[in-house]
Amino acid sequence: MKMRWFLPFSLLLLVSFVGVMFPVSAPSVTGGPIVAGDVAWMLTATGLVLLMTPGLSFFYGGMVRAKNVISTMLQSFIALGVISILWVVVGFSLSFGDSLGGFIGNPLTYFMFSGVGGATHPDLAPTIPLVLFALFQLKFAIITPALITGSFAERVRFSSYLLFICLFSLFIYSPLAHWTWHPEGFLRQWGVLDFAGGTVVHMSAGLAALAGALVLGRRKDHSAREPHTPANIPFVILGTGMLWFGWFGFNAGSALAASETATLAFLNTNTASAAAMLAWILFDGIRGRKPSALGACIGAVVGLVAITPAAGYVTVGASILIGTLASIVSNYAVHLKSKSTLDDTLDVFPCHGVGGIMGMLATGIFAQGVGLLYGTSQVFLYHLLAIVIVSAFSFGGSFVLYKLTDMLIPLRVPLEQEEIGLDISQHGETVGGEAISNGNGRKIVIAPAVHTT
Repeated sequence: MKMRWFLPFSLLLLVSFVGVMFPVSAPSVTGGPIVAGDVAWMLTATGLVLLMTPGLSFFYGGMVRAKNVISTMLQSFIALGVISILWVVVGFSLSFGDSLGGFIGNPLTYFMFSGVGGATHPDLAPTIPLVLFALFQLKFAIITPALITGSFAERVRFSSYLLFICLFSLFIYSPLAHWTWHPEGFLRQWGVLDFAGGTVVHMSAGLAALAGALVLGRRKDHSAREPHTPANIPFVILGTGMLWFGWFGFNAGSALAASETATLAFLNTNTASAAAMLAWILFDGIRGRKPSALGACIGAVVGLVAITPAAGYVTVGASILIGTLASIVSNYAVHLKSKSTLDDTLDVFPCHGVGGIMGMLATGIFAQGVGLLYGTSQVFLYHLLAIVIVSAFSFGGSFVLYKLTDMLIPLRVPLEQEEIGLDISQHGETVGGEAISNGNGRKIVIAPAVHTT
């Protein structure tokens, strides 16, 4: 028996039985009537956001080397299981429960989804069932830790990764969601505008990715001058398409209604991504590089990241500028990273961290009526302060959680397993036959479609 799996298995059984026995109470606060059109749209948006996580699996899986495709894809995909259970038990309460000083929600408010039912909520879900709002927010909580995985791809131990994403969701993501989106959260009280997760999702993931790359260190055979060959560029293109499609639910769904704001967010999402994709390719050309499918895909995703906090607040013209500028800055950030010793495998920080920061700055400048462009500086200044706070909290908190995880379960796989590849060493699977080294100068031939128990 593998004892390291016994404790999480026991916890799952415990949660299963507690869930059956825990009484479901009626909501203490209810809002107005349900609007059927809003419910229909939010059900659709929730499904769209769910699609982003398997899309991310393809996006990341195609970028790594062939011996790590399955492990990289699973690291994203497994978040659907882990975070879904954690969210029902306590995650939603920590994020949107009764506020404790504007910093965190009461973990007992919606424990095991108690009080999360079919009625509306005057502050959180005025025209849709609270349970639908909770499901929509769950999809954000799922994809955020999945985004981080690209920074330490090809060297992280699967069991330690599972522990880390639980800790990250509870101690980093949930407080940020409460600060930013809960009516009594202190950033929201300041007037910070984050329409769909520039701080909560992308900055937190990007800064956690930076911390992870530093804590885990470089891959054994990492070379900035000779980057590895991606396993499957068509996977990257497929993943980008799924992400782009799902992002319409991510951003437009954050209006929480079938409304004019949702339509604006939908439009801005598309134009920002389109502009960023073109800007990335053209900027590569200016720097003497060939236009590549990989560059087009990364540029498109950077545009989606940057428009996330601004989607419902800015004009379509501003969305084009936001996508273009974010793409150029992130492109250059990737270039600077390549000159350093940092091994952020799939450039999570330059794309999501830098892209999220650019989006928050742009929101403070271009938000209609309240941005710096409209003659008021208060929102912009609070955005600057929020960027500093969220960056410090996400990086510092994640750094501590990585160290704690490493004390309990070593984060890195042994070098021999890293050289063999995580697909076979961590999961006993491989996508195809290939000869690999076992670290002692001998070759091991792995047959296609292998699964070992």
